[in-house]
Amino acid sequence: MIIDLATLSGYAAYNAMTQTIVPRPVAWVLSDNGDGGYNLAPFSYFNALTSEPPLITLSIGNKRDGEAKDTLHNIVTRNHLVIHIPHREQAVAVTHSAAPLAHGDSEIAQLGLELTEFPGFSLPRLAECRIAMGCTHYQTLEIGPRPQSLVVCQIQSLWIDDNIIDSPADAPLHLDARRLDPLGRLGGDEYVTLGEIFTVTNP
Repeated sequence: MIIDLATLSGYAAYNAMTQTIVPRPVAWVLSDNGDGGYNLAPFSYFNALTSEPPLITLSIGNKRDGEAKDTLHNIVTRNHLVIHIPHREQAVAVTHSAAPLAHGDSEIAQLGLELTEFPGFSLPRLAECRIAMGCTHYQTLEIGPRPQSLVVCQIQSLWIDDNIIDSPADAPLHLDARRLDPLGRLGGDEYVTLGEIFTVTNP
């Protein structure tokens, strides 16, 4: 099968890409509503960009009515966010946090999630996640006719659950991926978790 993406609608191209670019890591993004509350939303168009400086990217589309999503508005307006890596037991909450809510309504309250202090960072983190990245807004590019926003963020602080660290304090960081148990995104409504893990040594 050959698919010419130039002939596809935006939705059909999205479907083809999400079925074939797999698995994708999931960013569970907490952002500041500015009124004492927080927004929480998942994004799977997400990945690392550079290490010096430590930058990650999020691709955020608009709402169905064309307005900017709360996550984008909050990041650009207030310049800070926390990106979590969710695990297997959180798949339902991750999915439900994508549901549209009125501005200012809290996914955290609706889903019964707990926040806790993120030492040294300006926002809290989700207590049950095993990795949290305290980030600041670096740059946003608007791409395409809709448009889609490519949001670049710089990681300022990284919190890791001690229970998933599998290396001595004086050695390079190594995490036990099975104890992290991260969610990966497939196409449609599907997720994937870790199967076989194997090592291939670099030449």
